[in-house]
Amino acid sequence: MRIGITGHTNLTAETSRLVRKALEAELAGRADVVGMSCLARGADQIFARVVLDGGGTLEVALPAADYRERKVQPDNLATFDELIAEASTVRTMPFAESNSAAYMAASEHILDSADAVFAVWDGRPAPGQGGTADVVDAARERGLPVTVVWPEGAERD
Repeated sequence: MRIGITGHTNLTAETSRLVRKALEAELAGRADVVGMSCLARGADQIFARVVLDGGGTLEVALPAADYRERKVQPDNLATFDELIAEASTVRTMPFAESNSAAYMAASEHILDSADAVFAVWDGRPAPGQGGTADVVDAARERGLPVTVVWPEGAERD
């Protein structure tokens, strides 16, 4: 089963714990999962860790060549580097700079080979191109099943 992730990057600490528990419940007993992620802070990284801890495989699609240097914050570098080192494959989209078009291209790449999508999403519209709502819309247009994960009490920073 190939599952892609999309979701918010700005989760509170408590919401991160709630989301992790919810994703663990969704993936319980599915060690054959291939999780596909862009490894953005928040939902993407939580999902990647849950997949790996459950015995699954991680595939990464980075939006652009400058993604790590330009977008990964210093306090998140260790987590990002740890997860990318554990990935079975890492593909970088053909963009030099991280921007909304690059983010959407990475998400589309994931959707191209996903059997399903998990969306850590509060249900609100995306503020710009390539946001969680846009990825959910693209997945649904393709006929992919989308599981929305937004536990009771979840909040964004």
